[in-house]
Amino acid sequence: MSSPKPLAGPGSAPQPTVGGRVDPAGGESGLPAPRPGGSAPDRRYLLDNARVEAGERFTWLAELFDGVTRGHVDRLGIRAGWRCWEVGAGGPGIPQALAAVVGPSGHVLATDIDPAWLGPRGGYEVVRHDVSADPPPQPGTFDLVHARLVLVHVADRARALATMVAALRPGGWLLVEDADTELQPMACLDEVGPAQRRANRLRRAVRELLTRRGADLRFGRTLPGALRAAGLVGVGASGHFPVGGVACDRLETATVRMVRAELLAAGLATDAEIDAHLAAVGAGDLDLTLAPLISAWGRRPG
Repeated sequence: MSSPKPLAGPGSAPQPTVGGRVDPAGGESGLPAPRPGGSAPDRRYLLDNARVEAGERFTWLAELFDGVTRGHVDRLGIRAGWRCWEVGAGGPGIPQALAAVVGPSGHVLATDIDPAWLGPRGGYEVVRHDVSADPPPQPGTFDLVHARLVLVHVADRARALATMVAALRPGGWLLVEDADTELQPMACLDEVGPAQRRANRLRRAVRELLTRRGADLRFGRTLPGALRAAGLVGVGASGHFPVGGVACDRLETATVRMVRAELLAAGLATDAEIDAHLAAVGAGDLDLTLAPLISAWGRRPG
């Protein structure tokens, strides 16, 4: 058996998107907590993909995490002829990289509930699919199923995970990557001055908005246990979070601009605070970081 070909990255920063479009459910019941007075919870996705800032976020998330994903896929042994399903693909970067490795004898399926970011010519198939509601495509046939920053944005995560497991062939690998915002909640690890303290206040404010939308800020840490509970074997996991650099700065700017109106409406920040923070980020004065990306993998028993 030949050695697996390394999973090469695309020539430019891809634009991945999250796959669920609704905030993750919170609490043990798997349902968002009810609002005071019994009104229905607001389950709209806070970081709306239709906003112009979403494209900037996709680009910088790809810059920060595509290399992490490619490294894990390489270690799982991807090679020519494999069948791969990229769940909630968003942009073309990872599907193109997978297609380059599996070659014409393999197959890459890229799905999303909104496949608008996926190009028509990338060596992979594109299908509109909701992993939390639709049955698995081509069940029991995939050597690799991958989802990044998808389950955390899906209302019924258990069903979505079961759908991905059902798509694996015996011996096939599932790789799931999601954030754990509560594990490392700070924007600046070293609070040396007022700019860093302000950055951390605004990060807490954004986390509060996510919580109000029912987000599970500790979901990433649960992935290894969830994969074992789903019947997978050989489960392993690792974490990654970057500190400093242009990509972190640009991602922060796009995110704060995107949620600015919500922060103001909720009384969680003022215009002056937001303007001062964006100016500090633009000047490169902050060593910003993100919540860790937890990557977990497991194999369907063969």
